[in-house]
Formats: sequence, structure tokens, C-alpha cells
Amino acid sequence: MEKLEKLYEGKAKQLFATDDPEVLWVEYKNSATAGDGEKKEDFAGKGRLNNRITTLVFDLLAKRGIPSHLVKRVGDTAQLVRKMDMFPLEIVLRNTAAGHFCSRLGVEEGIDFDEPVLEYFMKNDELHDPFVNDDDLVVLHVCTRQDLAEIAPLAKRINEALIDIFAKIDVKLVDFKIEMGRTSDGTLLLGDEITPDSCRLWDQRDHSGKVEHLDKDLFRRDLGDIIPAYEEIERRLSELAASEGIAID
Repeated sequence: MEKLEKLYEGKAKQLFATDDPEVLWVEYKNSATAGDGEKKEDFAGKGRLNNRITTLVFDLLAKRGIPSHLVKRVGDTAQLVRKMDMFPLEIVLRNTAAGHFCSRLGVEEGIDFDEPVLEYFMKNDELHDPFVNDDDLVVLHVCTRQDLAEIAPLAKRINEALIDIFAKIDVKLVDFKIEMGRTSDGTLLLGDEITPDSCRLWDQRDHSGKVEHLDKDLFRRDLGDIIPAYEEIERRLSELAASEGIAID
């Protein structure tokens, strides 16, 4: 597969065309950002780790009947994905109160919810990715009622599967954000990435009740180096994938 012209560059990834019109080339970057990009730093090895973690998570989800746009990983920082028409939408699932939910609603961090909370945020840097509801999305033509009727149950299935995956490696899935899109034949698929950049992951191995972050909050809150945490997630996911018979290259 030949990598062609660059189509897009975001905070953490670059997107390239390939010689197959239905396949794109994703290149993961070493940069980490927080606060709408106001805080930024490069971490050697981060792109490799996020590429590897996303591949592992998508493979583990596929084994649980949830396909994604991933075709295959093709290098330390690169993967091939199916081309999709992406919804300009961040889909957030929350299992425990943390982050923006707490600051927005005055809730104490760490409270487990009786049921998952599904939220939508429009991808718009100028408006700082505003929180929106179903009606907002429909009247703004971001998606249709039918789209939402497919997106919401798929997001909840992904949440259930991810809770199981991370529980198996002694990690609590606090919350996460994902993106979805449609392929040329109209199939709705999980896209983008699932990494410690896009999830809050709390270590459940014995730390005497202290929350140990294995996610980008280490960078957001100046709690420590993210790389050892990302390496730990990659190591545990690799062990889980191997135990489930998923080939690890």
C-alpha cells in the first residue's frame, strides 16, 4: 500500500490518502495536548504506543463482535483504516464522575453512576467542542434521528465491551470519547482511536485506595510522565490479546 498526499493533520494524528480510494493511512504523532491545545508537549514513543494500543483495543473489540475502521497496523506509528464519512461528533460515555462532568455539574470525582451517561460534543475548535443534545444535532444537520438511533446503542455496546476488556487487566474504565462514521456502503463503524489519550483509566491493582492514573490526566494535571503509564496499558493489553488468541506482531 502506497502512502500519498496528506489530507488532514490534527493534534495527535496525520491522515494520508493511499493508492486504494477506500483505504487511508493514519500516522500517529508524539504530541500531547490539553486545554483546547493551549498546553502541548512531545513525548518520544507516544505515537508508537497509541498506534499499538488502538490496534490491540480494536482487535479485542472485533473479537467481541464490534468491528471498527481498522484494516491493519503497518508500522510503528502507522495503520491502514477504511475510509469513512465521519460524523463531526465526539461521543462520550461516562461510568464514573470525573473531569468535565464534575466541573460542569459540581459533582465529586470518583462517584460511580447507576448507569452509563452518554453525551455528545460537536467537533468545533472555535466553539471549544460544545456540549449538544439530540435535537441540536438534528436541527444543525450533524446527523439524523436514524443516525442517533444507531449511534447510541453502538456506543453503549462499545462501553460494555471496553469495561470487560479493561477489567480483565485490572483497570477501571472511568470514561472515554470515540468517533464514528459511515463507509461507502452506509455501514456505521467505530473510527478514530481508543487510547489513554481518549480514555480515563484508573489502575485497580493495590495502591492503598489512591487513584493511579494510566491516562492523559497525568499530563493534563501535571501528575507525572505519561509514557510509563501508556507502556503499562500496552503491556497488559498485549498479554490479554495473547491469552484470547489474537496474533501479536
